[in-house]
Amino acid sequence: MNRIVYFIVIVSFLDTFVQLPIITPFSISLGASHLLTGAIVAIYSLTNMLGNVVGGHWIDNFGRKKMLLYGMIGVTIMLCFYPFAQTGVHLLIIRFLHGLFGGILIPAAFAYIGDLTDNKARGRTMAFTGASIGTSAIVGPAIGGIMAARASYESVFLFIAGLFIVTIILLVKYIEESFSSSERTKVQAKDFIPLLKNPLLMQASLAAFALMVSNGTLAFALPLKVEVLNMTSQTTGMLLSIFGIVALIVFLTPLNRMYDHFSSMSLVLTGICFIGLSLFILNYLTTFPVSIAAMIIYGFGFALIFPSMNQIVSEASTKVDRGKAYGIFYAFFSLGVVAGSAVSGFVSEMLGSPFIVSALIMLTIAFIIFVILKAQKQPA
Repeated sequence: MNRIVYFIVIVSFLDTFVQLPIITPFSISLGASHLLTGAIVAIYSLTNMLGNVVGGHWIDNFGRKKMLLYGMIGVTIMLCFYPFAQTGVHLLIIRFLHGLFGGILIPAAFAYIGDLTDNKARGRTMAFTGASIGTSAIVGPAIGGIMAARASYESVFLFIAGLFIVTIILLVKYIEESFSSSERTKVQAKDFIPLLKNPLLMQASLAAFALMVSNGTLAFALPLKVEVLNMTSQTTGMLLSIFGIVALIVFLTPLNRMYDHFSSMSLVLTGICFIGLSLFILNYLTTFPVSIAAMIIYGFGFALIFPSMNQIVSEASTKVDRGKAYGIFYAFFSLGVVAGSAVSGFVSEMLGSPFIVSALIMLTIAFIIFVILKAQKQPA
């Protein structure tokens, strides 16, 4: 696998993670109301879903490299527009378009990786890809927060735009198209229908939805839990880093051999159960050491799920429909991001137990996946 592909994945996800700590205060600094700020935060994920699905067909129709290139150029242009935003409405429009272009990038990158990876090594390759994303998740928020504090919000977006320009140059110079023009003549938009009926793809998509619901719950409810325990926001950042570090350890050490030794579906189901357990513990935790243990369990569950579900998507598709498959999969991913925060906010307001509800959602989805497995007589 070309190492530049992993760099592309890091930069593509860095685009999302670097904005997490700054997009809300940036919106407020432009005079946006709390309602408009919520829309500015959410619109990126919503249009990302549209970009995932529509872009999925284009990835199959025009090729992986071309759509990666167009997506990166589009994202770079949008990043350069952020410093010119004068009102919350301006920022909303920029985020709308940014989400569309960003929605093309990730399915294109994973379709490319799926094309080039041998079946026997696919699990470990997806683990290294997960490590790339984990790296972005750990360093992205830190970069965004530090640069915004020491320079300005605008400087963050220009810095990421610069990274994208470097990545575009590397893409053009070193990445070869993995999907030939003769193969692309077989691509049809109606291929979406059998993909939507594919039980493997649906199970992977449900797992992605569940994972991101849990992630959204963590982002919303963990700071509140930390505050109740009279700990600082710095503690929240440390706890979130712990789960990322645990996942990286699994991805980058000999532990990653398990992805090639155990079935992807069994790893997904086990990982969902680990995350469900972690959420239950977080709901009832009363001490800092217990919170660390909960995040270690969460990190291990995340590490089991992420490469495995991406591997399932790759194996459930062919070159002809792999772009669409990853488009559908990452649309569920984006939907989970939106649902996680929204459900957590609603549940917190009405019931006060977002961790418990999220854990129940995780276990319900695990049960649905298990039922589909048995109905299709697939090995767990």
